[in-house]
Amino acid sequence: MGEQPIFSTRAHVFQIDPTTKKNWVPTSKHAVTVSYFYDSTRNVYRIISLDGSKAIINSTITPNMTFTKTSQKFGQWADSRANTVYGLGFSSENHLLKFAEKFAEFKEAARLAKEKSQEKMELTSTPSQESATGDLQSPLTPESINGTDDERGTTPETPQHPPEPHAEPSQNQLPFSHSSSSINKHWEAELAALKGNNAKLTAALLESTANVKQWKQQLAAYQEEAERLHKRVTELECVSGQTTVIKSQKTELNHTIEELELALKGKEEELERLKEEVESANEFQTQKESLTQKLQETEERNQTLEAQLGELEQRLEGSQLEREAFRKSLRSLLELLDGKIFELTELRDSLARLIEGSS
Repeated sequence: MGEQPIFSTRAHVFQIDPTTKKNWVPTSKHAVTVSYFYDSTRNVYRIISLDGSKAIINSTITPNMTFTKTSQKFGQWADSRANTVYGLGFSSENHLLKFAEKFAEFKEAARLAKEKSQEKMELTSTPSQESATGDLQSPLTPESINGTDDERGTTPETPQHPPEPHAEPSQNQLPFSHSSSSINKHWEAELAALKGNNAKLTAALLESTANVKQWKQQLAAYQEEAERLHKRVTELECVSGQTTVIKSQKTELNHTIEELELALKGKEEELERLKEEVESANEFQTQKESLTQKLQETEERNQTLEAQLGELEQRLEGSQLEREAFRKSLRSLLELLDGKIFELTELRDSLARLIEGSS
């Protein structure tokens, strides 16, 4: 029922600058999912891409459209109804060729569907049954935004190829300069890694909180739609006549209700997963506080060791001064001793001479 995705890929999405008609303006900060959808009730093909809850591509494929490959990883097509030119940057040439192949395939299918539709209009003047049932498409699907009328347009001049997207630089680690001990460096490295992980978890938690609010709004919209469909089923059961059509519509509405219930269940599971992530973030915060306390204790210990080292250096300097003074005293004693020895030698020589003279 309604539109179903038949092919999906990932690419960076761009739109032509409406002012210059030459430069590309990125509409997504990172690569997003780009899908081909087929509406069986209207027999049309569309290209849909969502960035969060925002539709950045909603283009109906017509026989007049042309997908142009401007480089090995970039292609574009013009949408006259949206009055813009879309550009896609792929991660490899293989993805680009596959997307272009599907574009040509669905473009031919759209041409054949248009010819059949024209033939039916020539054969009968009454509206087709498909157009009547096409109005029952659920308004909650993101594929139902914008119309599906056939488009006419030509591809403008090929703009310059946009620069390849670069990955954002990784977060710098906080430097810690403590040369007192190797264990201090170990704690500093762990604390820096933990701070980086904590920053990432904080960003993920903020993003998850925003997504939770958005999903809650979607859940409320799904519940309202489910109630409306239940009321619609009750009304259809009360209507007499056209039993076959009513049963068919009832079956389709029941399928829609089942799909909405499955979507609600999926959102509830996603909320549970986010709660677990929040608990994990709290555990990381506790570990961070523990490591911070250990680092403070290590710094205090280092300060104590540095004070003891200063005292030892002062004692060593005093010992060196005392040793130098002692050496000076020894030199003075040696010089004095040398003088006394010299005097004794002269006295001995004098005595010897006196002894020899007296003999």
